[in-house]
Amino acid sequence: MAKNNLKKAGRVVKEQKEFEEEVLQIDRVTRVVKGGRRLRFRCTVAIGDRKGRVGIGVGKASEVVTGIKKAVTKAKNSLINVPITKGDTIPHKVNIKYKAARLLVMPASPGTGVIAGGALRKILNLAGIKNVLSKNLGSRNTLVNAQASIKALEALRPVKEGQQKKFTKEDQKPVQDKVEKREKRKGTPKKEGASSAEPSSVEPKVKAEDKKSDDKKTDKKQ
Repeated sequence: MAKNNLKKAGRVVKEQKEFEEEVLQIDRVTRVVKGGRRLRFRCTVAIGDRKGRVGIGVGKASEVVTGIKKAVTKAKNSLINVPITKGDTIPHKVNIKYKAARLLVMPASPGTGVIAGGALRKILNLAGIKNVLSKNLGSRNTLVNAQASIKALEALRPVKEGQQKKFTKEDQKPVQDKVEKREKRKGTPKKEGASSAEPSSVEPKVKAEDKKSDDKKTDKKQ
């Protein structure tokens, strides 16, 4: 037992990080100056604790490592809290537009998984959401999609505030009216419409013929 305790005491225990880091994108950025071009790296990083806190940051530096560190510090300063329900999903549907990106994020039943791609998938995983449906309807730019994802998660409200309104009879009236109109359209056959149109087209012809015959009779009498 003493030997085991000594071995444990001699080990170097790594500190567990509070947030998990995920590099979303690394871009090469050049700046033109008098002497020529200066090359730098732009790093986009997302962090999260898988318990409802997530954030993104962008850092620029001449080296990738320093750029990632800058991005992580910025992400820690811009953390948001995401409301998550008991089924590890979001409380309600969100449809958001940010710059050229359009995102549709919907709750899903347990066992569905994260149906998403790109930056949105990584951010949802870091937030701790396990069941969700989503659709990207706009730009495919990683940075813009990451920012739009954060905006969508910011728009979420807790279960009490985000509960859907219960439909009353008054709310159902317009829907019932639409259904009745559709049933009436389906119930009216096309033949009836054609038959009803025929008399209207025939009647003026008959009247015109009667007028001509009357005119001829008057001419003969004269």
